[in-house]
Amino acid sequence: MQASQPPTPTHTWYLREEDMPQAFKDLISSLPSEKDWVATPLRLYQGFWFASWLLNGVLACQNHFQAHPSDILLVTSPKCGTTWLKAILFALLNRAKYSNSGSQRRHPLLTQNSHDLVPFLEIKLYLEQENPDLAALASPRLLATHMPHSSLPQSVRDSNCKLVYLCRNAKDTFVSLWHFTNKLKPEEKGQMQIQECLDRFCQGLSSYGPYWDHVMGYHKASLEKPKKVLFMMYEEMKEDPHAHVRRLADFLGCPFSEEELRDGTAEGILRMCSFDNLSALEVNKCGKLSNGEDNKWFFRKGEVGDWVNYMSAEMGERLDSVMEEKLHGSGLKL
Repeated sequence: MQASQPPTPTHTWYLREEDMPQAFKDLISSLPSEKDWVATPLRLYQGFWFASWLLNGVLACQNHFQAHPSDILLVTSPKCGTTWLKAILFALLNRAKYSNSGSQRRHPLLTQNSHDLVPFLEIKLYLEQENPDLAALASPRLLATHMPHSSLPQSVRDSNCKLVYLCRNAKDTFVSLWHFTNKLKPEEKGQMQIQECLDRFCQGLSSYGPYWDHVMGYHKASLEKPKKVLFMMYEEMKEDPHAHVRRLADFLGCPFSEEELRDGTAEGILRMCSFDNLSALEVNKCGKLSNGEDNKWFFRKGEVGDWVNYMSAEMGERLDSVMEEKLHGSGLKL
């Protein structure tokens, strides 16, 4: 979700309509359109709603990204714990490089936001350049996307790369998305009404939505290819983070050694990547991403069950009812 136009990144060629390829403009105009929560266009593409300005990045990614067998992709629907899991995955995969106390002080997570360290394919890389050079990225390449499973580049689906999917209770996801979208809206236009946004969310109208279809696509893939797709739940990670960071390490083929288990390596990763630690860092209090978004916007509360502070019981029951209906028969309960 964005304000009347997205924050201006380093490269803006894709934002200027006159510079867009005619084929892209024709495609955009042919797609069903609805207003998002801040009255900017959403377009229905391959069964999901995408912000119009973002579609060029999605298409470029689909057309040009070539997955490597060693690639690791973190996938989420927006506001499902992406910032936290990006940090955990980066620290997990780079733990040997930053293992001793001297290097710990220079850990990139202490001076850079995890969204800069783990870039989004369609938002950062392919939106800023049609075919970016990814050769400089160290192997294994750790990348992120919000794209639905059915919209992933064919090379991702055909390769042996790993996908880590994190989902979250729909009520907390919705409330977090409502808060974040309000930050993007010009202050003079006032705050969006939560009831109106809930109406749209329950209709499937949100960026990368419908939310339930996004979740079910990856849940189905995890059942069909459990060695390729790891399906995780935010609430379970919050309840027992140590067990889940070990699960992540095992899935990614970099399990903790007996020595690491004895010396508290996993605990150290979780401590450094905790909400309290990351949100207190100077870079996450005052810094900005390259697209202009404040780093602090990504650190609100990170709590389970915070929806009760913003939604009535009736609103919660309505969203629960929608999710139960949409997930019926899938074996999945959020």
